[in-house]
Amino acid sequence: MARPFLTAHWANLAIVTYAVPPGLLASRLPQGSGLVLDERGDLERLGALPGHTALVSLVAFEFLDTRVMGIRWPMLTNFPEINLRFYVRQGDHRGVMFIREIVPRRMIASVAKRLYDEPYECAPIEARISQTARRIEAEYRLDWPTAGPQVVRVVGEKPTLRPDPSSLEHWLKEHQWGFTARKDRGGVGEGGAGAWVYEVIHPQWSVYPLVEAAVEFDFRAVFGPEWSLLSLSRPVSVMLAVGSEVAVFPRRKAVQVRWPVRRGGSI
Repeated sequence: MARPFLTAHWANLAIVTYAVPPGLLASRLPQGSGLVLDERGDLERLGALPGHTALVSLVAFEFLDTRVMGIRWPMLTNFPEINLRFYVRQGDHRGVMFIREIVPRRMIASVAKRLYDEPYECAPIEARISQTARRIEAEYRLDWPTAGPQVVRVVGEKPTLRPDPSSLEHWLKEHQWGFTARKDRGGVGEGGAGAWVYEVIHPQWSVYPLVEAAVEFDFRAVFGPEWSLLSLSRPVSVMLAVGSEVAVFPRRKAVQVRWPVRRGGSI
């Protein structure tokens, strides 16, 4: 069994999810990978527009006690991340792909790009976590160079609960596989060279029941012009997940072969 490349504690995950038309994401699927969008047909009851059957999530969270190959690196142990992700599957294996991942340290972005072909960028991010005996507030503030401050804020109440396995919240937070487009023969998306896959394992997460949330985000400026519709859209789901210890395993080519079975896990 492979040794984890990275271990960490992911904490206070603010996950804000929007329904979008699948055509917005289709070109991001690497050709030859066997990947398809993981769509849902029940989103209209949550306020989605007809035909909006794909999902993207704005996720803000804390990396804590981060270790690479078991080693803590100075200044790279605790930091926040903000990303925009969407949902895919290869056969029965459900996973996620990232549109952009943002961290406050250039070294982290550089290593992730080189070793996983992940779309990382660097910009200042501040995490502000405050809590009382009855409530917790997680606020993530990104200072984007061309748009200024961007804020994700979610307030939850205690105690936590475990979403029903049939719920959208469970579906969104429990994925075991991460996929990235391979860049070794032609680039990302259309004309690409298949995909990489890596495994992320952690126990199922509990969530704080939602009290309120606010998203002050210029999606066009941060993620690209095609995402401007999110600034005008109402989320179909907002949650604040507690998080846990995680282990990220080395990548490999995402081919249709027998996959390893571990203790269960999800991104």
